[in-house]
Amino acid sequence: MNEPNLTAEIQFTLLGFSGVLELQLLFFMFFLVIYMSTLLGNSLILLTVLSSPQLHSPMYYFFCELSLLDMLYSSTTVPKMLLDFLTGSKAISYKGCVAQLYAFHFFGGTESFLLTTMAYDRYVAICDPLHYAGIMNKMACIKLVAGTCLVGTLHSTLQTVLTFHLPYCGPYQLDHYFCDVPPLLKVACAETAVNETIVMVSIGLMPLSSFILILGSYICIITIVAKMRSEEGKQKAFSTCASHLAVVILFYGPCILIYMQPTTSHPLLKGVSVFYTSVTPALNPIIYALRNEEIKKAMRKLIFNKIFSRKVAMQEL
Repeated sequence: MNEPNLTAEIQFTLLGFSGVLELQLLFFMFFLVIYMSTLLGNSLILLTVLSSPQLHSPMYYFFCELSLLDMLYSSTTVPKMLLDFLTGSKAISYKGCVAQLYAFHFFGGTESFLLTTMAYDRYVAICDPLHYAGIMNKMACIKLVAGTCLVGTLHSTLQTVLTFHLPYCGPYQLDHYFCDVPPLLKVACAETAVNETIVMVSIGLMPLSSFILILGSYICIITIVAKMRSEEGKQKAFSTCASHLAVVILFYGPCILIYMQPTTSHPLLKGVSVFYTSVTPALNPIIYALRNEEIKKAMRKLIFNKIFSRKVAMQEL
């Protein structure tokens, strides 16, 4: 191994999926379709909520933030991966690696705590409906959204500073398709035990704790919903909660699987990472659109109005 280079002139090589060169074009088409689905699906959710007055409530405002985060989260890794598939270039500059890692953990950390906030919103709405409007008022929602962004900032700053404080040794090859903490620690020229512990606590235990809190809130919600007399009310509550719980499992499951194990043992790192960086953001709008009747109705109305207004405009011409 070469001597450590402490300058910012280091250029990392993202090995990605270079072991299957004959499938590069197929991978490019596959991830391009997924990425376009992510952008289109989440944009449709945003447009539907913003253009439908009946959806102007805290739950749907949080949906909007989730959709925006999904697009940004996916955009930190997928475009670079697509470019690598297309051009064969696997290089990323030191500064580019810093920026990608920071953005990835900022959007991921923000989304992690947003999902917890969304669970709290559903808990208050179902378990304390009489005080819901007072508790989840506009100012409270703004504070909660700002809080998720603040936590995301603190989390990403901690990971970025601690990771790039280390010296790195050549040939600077990262066995991954984007800059993340575990593959960077593998090419560090210093003791990484402290970093690995912090990774396990901040990216492993914290999501696990949030996941347990969310599950606890849903146990309380299910207990309350089971006592409802109205079958329609039960169905609506279960439908909304099921869609959110599905998104929670898809997001937290891979994160806990990757970051709760030692950095030196990540045989499934790339495969699992593909799922939660590329596939999950594309699935989220589908899950909400299929499980939430209000969003489905608003989408149909929006699409019908667009088509009808276009026909009227053509007839006038």
